[in-house]
Amino acid sequence: MSVSPPDFKVVLLGNSFGGKTCLIERYTNGRFLEGGACIATVGAAYHAKKLQACGRKLIMGIWDTAGNERYTALSRLYYRGAQAAVLCYDLTNPTSFDRVKFWLEEVKKSEEFCKIYLCGTKFDLVEENRKARRVDSDIVADYAKEFRAQVFETSSKTGYHVKELFLKVAKDYVDDTAAEHLEITFNEHVFHGCCPC
Repeated sequence: MSVSPPDFKVVLLGNSFGGKTCLIERYTNGRFLEGGACIATVGAAYHAKKLQACGRKLIMGIWDTAGNERYTALSRLYYRGAQAAVLCYDLTNPTSFDRVKFWLEEVKKSEEFCKIYLCGTKFDLVEENRKARRVDSDIVADYAKEFRAQVFETSSKTGYHVKELFLKVAKDYVDDTAAEHLEITFNEHVFHGCCPC
């Protein structure tokens, strides 16, 4: 059985043990891997997900990159050509949010027009114990405004906002490609309209 190529590429970036692999596992397979079943990604892992957004059937190619610093150079290979980057941080670990700035700079070096989404993971831990939250949502919102990013807080354990995150990524892709198509059509029309031939 041949697999169709993806319509668009999404890359997940963030620190090791920040919840990227579990987030993808919840979205693509509808399950949560309990107690250490989610092992750290080495290099990158690829997943394809069929979905429908804005009336279009799509295949989303999702790259789960290694968060370990020693794999940073290797990770760059995987986010080239990405239309969207989901920058993940653990809501219970402020260092993981500090590192989001690094990942943003990395993506923008390769893909200037890549859409950015900030994803706070492990919301279930914060919901169980409000004192567990170590990343202030107001600080995240202010940071996101700087580069017009969407912010999601998710739980791979409960599924909270996981589908919503990826559906928003897909809808934005559809909207962007429709806008590009309109712009190309408009430019062709203007060009042909003023041609002296």
